[in-house]
Amino acid sequence: QVQLVESGGGLVQAGGSLRLSCAASGRTFANYAMGWFRQAPGKEREFVAAISWSGSSTNYADSVKGRFTISRDNAKNTVYLQMNSLKPEDTAVYYCAARRVVGGDWPYSGGYDYWGQGTQVTVSS
Repeated sequence: QVQLVESGGGLVQAGGSLRLSCAASGRTFANYAMGWFRQAPGKEREFVAAISWSGSSTNYADSVKGRFTISRDNAKNTVYLQMNSLKPEDTAVYYCAARRVVGGDWPYSGGYDYWGQGTQVTVSS
């Protein structure tokens, strides 16, 4: 089992920035690819960004490329999502997720095994 706890959400004006953090516990963090997903009201949960277990590879949804940056610190068991140039359409609950990796070092966009409880991000226009 992996426990994930997100933090850093809040209310920000359009054009502003936020940094989300996700602290992991329970298993060897470096054995997991990590991802961020989001779900807006009335919409399905969607992929935002992912990072391989080593941190050497990343993957982003087209809607956030160039604005969001995912990173991880395996020594601190933490993954981050730096969000810049925020737009009202970025408003959603953001979820951190972990995927057990057996071989390979890929930033998967799906197939995640563990999820956090989510943190609300609201961008006002």
